[in-house]
Amino acid sequence: MTATDTAPAAGVRAPLTLIGIGALAMAAVETLNPDYDLVSETLSRYVHGTAGWLVPVALLAVGAASAVLVARLGGGTHRAGRAVLAVWTVGILIAAVFPADPPGRWSRPSFSELVHGNAAFLAFAALPTAAALLRRTLAARRPGLRRALTTLTAASAAATAVLAVFLVDVMGGGPSLGLGGAPTLVGLAERVVLAVDFGWVALALAAAGARHERGRDRRA
Repeated sequence: MTATDTAPAAGVRAPLTLIGIGALAMAAVETLNPDYDLVSETLSRYVHGTAGWLVPVALLAVGAASAVLVARLGGGTHRAGRAVLAVWTVGILIAAVFPADPPGRWSRPSFSELVHGNAAFLAFAALPTAAALLRRTLAARRPGLRRALTTLTAASAAATAVLAVFLVDVMGGGPSLGLGGAPTLVGLAERVVLAVDFGWVALALAAAGARHERGRDRRA
């Protein structure tokens, strides 16, 4: 086996490893901050807690993996889909650089919070749009992932819509859309969105890597 033979496989593993790093960093910061309410508090607020540096690390890792995906899709892929996916990528990277405010400061956001929040929401809105536009292209590259891609695309759109409702509520003078002892479910909604979106990027990377694998087989 030559270095040329192993390059495509390594090219798929590297960005998938970045997704794994992002997910593990988010899980770690959640575990290290038990005083934060995972139902009502967004993960981005954890930047002010124990090991808060893990939050930007997670976002940078996923943003880098997404940038690899945009590049790997190539110029012949659905241009609108790639453009919207690039919006997701840039939004995640900007959200990583500008930290959110500490918990409980929804009504008086700082400049950094405004940049972070707007970039993050733009990214959240862009991902399901990109997923819908790129679904057929990615499924054509790896038909075995068609059902999973369709499921995660629908889940991302639904979860993002729910998150938008809670964000509008808390920023508009709420929270009022709570449940039981939780004043709002915005934190829970955000975690669902992040989990689904990270999963879609991982699947899309696996599907996009199919072209490289076919190229390797032809060279063998």
